[in-house]
Amino acid sequence: MEDDGRNESPAQRADRNWNELLQELRVMQTGVQILTGFLLTLPFQSRFADLDAYQRTVYLALVVTAVIATALIVAPVSVHRSLFRKQMKHSIVTLTDRLTRIALGVLALVMTGAALLVFDIVVGRTEGIVVGACVLVVLVIVWVVLPEVLRRQR
Repeated sequence: MEDDGRNESPAQRADRNWNELLQELRVMQTGVQILTGFLLTLPFQSRFADLDAYQRTVYLALVVTAVIATALIVAPVSVHRSLFRKQMKHSIVTLTDRLTRIALGVLALVMTGAALLVFDIVVGRTEGIVVGACVLVVLVIVWVVLPEVLRRQR
C-alpha cells in the first residue's frame, strides 16, 4: 500500500476507506434504486404492449441488469453484516471495493441501455443505437479514462 502522507494505523486506514466507500455507495444507491423501480413499472403502462420484440428484449435485459446493479451496490452491507466483529475490515474493504467497481460497470450498462431504449421508442432504432453508444463512450471516458489519466500523472 502506497504512503499518502497520513499518519494512521492500518486499522484507521481501513476504517477511513470503509467510510469513503460507504459515501460513494450512498450516491450510487438512490439513482440505481429509482432507475430499477422505474423499469419495473413500465409493463403496467398502456403503451408497453406496443413495444416490438427488440424493444422488449432490451427492456428485459435492462431489468435484469438493473437488478444486478442494485444487488452489487447493496452487497457491501451484506458482506459487512456477515463479517462484522471478525477483525476483517481490510478484507471487507478490499472485497467491497471490487464489488463497487463491478457495480459501476453494470450501472454504465443500465444507463446505456435505458438511453438506447428511450431513443429507440421515441425517435427510432438507429438513433437509439447511436445515443446508447454515445452514452457508453461518455461514461467510459468520465469513469475510466479520466481517473486513469490522473492516476498516471501522479
